[in-house]
Amino acid sequence: MMRKDSRLSRVLHILVHLGAIDRPVTSEKMAEMISTNPVVVRRTMALLREANYVTSTKGHHGGWKLAKPLADITLLDIHNALGEGSIFTIGLTDEHSECVIEQAVNVALKDVMNEAEALMLKRFGQITLNQLGADRIFSYLNDV
Repeated sequence: MMRKDSRLSRVLHILVHLGAIDRPVTSEKMAEMISTNPVVVRRTMALLREANYVTSTKGHHGGWKLAKPLADITLLDIHNALGEGSIFTIGLTDEHSECVIEQAVNVALKDVMNEAEALMLKRFGQITLNQLGADRIFSYLNDV
């Protein structure tokens, strides 16, 4: 089974937490949140810093903070900042490029995947991070 790319989902998880917390959060703490290595978090957050979605401060009380409100950041913004390629991990085969059946299959799949990806990216541009179940999230965080 092909492994799913969960980087976008993990980054969104972190950003929504940052939106709920009014202080810098360390890479180590974020790594705990999403069960990964702090180096992976720092590398990913650096991409978001370059796009001006987060800031970082060094030192004893340092860490990462949002540079913009969640309401001003869309899923598409984050997708683009991460340099994500295609939404889908499905690929077309080119092992038998002379085969007319493979060519026909690739044309059909490519058209459908391009149409689906365009629709998803359009929707990504319409969804701000504060819309990601904010009512449940902030209720949960207030109870913790």
